[in-house]
Amino acid sequence: MDTIRHSDALSRFGYALSDATRTQILLHLRAAPGYPSELAERIGVSRQILSNHLACLRGCGLVVAVPEGRRARYELADPRIGRALDDLLGLVLAVDPACCPSAATDGCC
Repeated sequence: MDTIRHSDALSRFGYALSDATRTQILLHLRAAPGYPSELAERIGVSRQILSNHLACLRGCGLVVAVPEGRRARYELADPRIGRALDDLLGLVLAVDPACCPSAATDGCC
């Protein structure tokens, strides 16, 4: 049973990182909690687009919304997510250019 849960968790994490906007959100929240309007401005997307991505990240269990009066502050659901992102950022990958010609290419490999 652990393998199924581990596989599902990794798939959700991979799905979240497969989109540049979601990756930017996670990297910003890795540094500090944030509010949707501030995150949208920093990342350079509309509030609606940011809201859609935050909903996805909440659904994947990677971020949580913490109510603060009429606002909600977003943060990583678990501090270990930030450490996992740090570890991933530290990786050096040997990439086959024929497989992944551009970082912006969808559906790489």
